[in-house]
Amino acid sequence: MANNKREDILSAALQLFASRGYDGTTVPMIAEQANVGAGTIYRYFESKEQLVNVLFQHWVENLASSIVMGQEESRLPLREQFSWIFKRLITFANDHLDVIMFLDSHCGGLYLDEKSSYEFNTMLNVFREVLEYGKKEGIIKNFNENALIGMVWGAFVQLFKLIRGGLLENNAELFRHAEESCWDAIKNND
Repeated sequence: MANNKREDILSAALQLFASRGYDGTTVPMIAEQANVGAGTIYRYFESKEQLVNVLFQHWVENLASSIVMGQEESRLPLREQFSWIFKRLITFANDHLDVIMFLDSHCGGLYLDEKSSYEFNTMLNVFREVLEYGKKEGIIKNFNENALIGMVWGAFVQLFKLIRGGLLENNAELFRHAEESCWDAIKNND
């Protein structure tokens, strides 16, 4: 039963952090959403800061494991590698939209500890490796990898925000065009 309470707390925290942000979420709000007493949260987590870091690390690791390419995928032409990663991101976002919103809004938080920052950077390395290889091959623009990631990630997250808001329909055609547009944004046109 104790594990269920911990999971209930993490689930409630994810929903609230994703929708209200770190500063807009209080421990009593998390407790109410999780149907536990506020004191119960402190049995599992020293502070709200520790709670957000545990949650952040858990979901960054999950996202990273869902986009890491195996040997077969890493042998694909670069455009197909990009497509594979993009499709894996779509699947992940469709399954865990709150996670995408949470990670996006908290990745630069001053409350993130060293381990959270390390895990996030490790996850970004999956993208960086593909981009660095593409730059060496002349396929990707000779531009800062973090900026290229930001261009793709920002567009990706914004699409899901618009879907959540009812302004876009979540369908394969939308994502096909989005993938092509993101690829066009980072490919070398010289």
